[in-house]
Amino acid sequence: MDSLTHIAIGICVGEAFFEKGFGKKALLWGILAQSIPDIDFISALWLNTPQYLLAHRGFSHSILFCLLATILFSLAADRFHRPHNITFKKWMAFFFTEIILHLIIDGLNNYGTGYFEPFSHQRFSLNAVYVADPLFSIITGYAAFRLIYLNAYHQKRRFWWRIGLISPIIYILISVMIKYKINNDIQKDLAMKQINHVEFSTTPAPLQNLLWYVVAENKDGYYTTYRSVFSNKIKNTWHYFKKNEESLSKINDHEELQLLKRFSQHKYTIESKNGQLWYNDVRFGQTNGWENPKADFVFHYILQHPGENTIIIQKGRFAKWNWETTQSLFKRIWHQ
Repeated sequence: MDSLTHIAIGICVGEAFFEKGFGKKALLWGILAQSIPDIDFISALWLNTPQYLLAHRGFSHSILFCLLATILFSLAADRFHRPHNITFKKWMAFFFTEIILHLIIDGLNNYGTGYFEPFSHQRFSLNAVYVADPLFSIITGYAAFRLIYLNAYHQKRRFWWRIGLISPIIYILISVMIKYKINNDIQKDLAMKQINHVEFSTTPAPLQNLLWYVVAENKDGYYTTYRSVFSNKIKNTWHYFKKNEESLSKINDHEELQLLKRFSQHKYTIESKNGQLWYNDVRFGQTNGWENPKADFVFHYILQHPGENTIIIQKGRFAKWNWETTQSLFKRIWHQ
């Protein structure tokens, strides 16, 4: 999830734990604790792109890191604020809640979070909320703003921290219910069209939870489509992308490629463009795939030119995005 959302949630949790007894100091600790798992961004300074992709949401998003950071933050806060009447147990509960919420929220989208690093490299993702969804964040963000603005003893502070924490919980529950409906619709569509597949996955298209990107995998490639929650009939148009794994025969033992495969959980296609091999992670979909099924994949890595692949996911999410693209997204939601 985006940093501003984590900060807003950190503020609301800080107020929830300490309210009037600790003033606004808890808001600052909440911001720091909610942000600490994303300290892994500094690894981009010395790691190459495939290494960084795995470092991000790796150990710093693990349960082990959460426990260690909880202890260190609790010791620091307890010492820094002496004398005080806050028990060490409360410090521990506060910092654990802040950090574990960060990990849970990041696990809602499809990047993948390494909860059991360094003991297991398996990544977990619920694929229920897009990584930057204004409707998920806006109420919590406003509540956090009110908590910063209001006097430390204002009677409305309790109201705002509750609103700030309840609203994203409701949004997550709604998203999970929508995902359940989409999955049922897709299962029926795959069966009706007799599309041979091993498994399928669904994840929200950008910035909302009403239109979903779908990937159905078989041994040779992937069928993809988009499905709106407002669709009453089964009439998805599927597009097939061959995996083309044979194109990697000469470079399959390269460490860079093995790291990319691990990051993408082996869900990829190889595409030849202008004499170059593009590695596409199919989990993230295409830049504007709901209107152009031939658009570039959000995650694409040029294997022959590793130096040109910095921040490839970030730049790919909204590449060529404009007002017409936004209009086409909402049109696709409402008109199937």
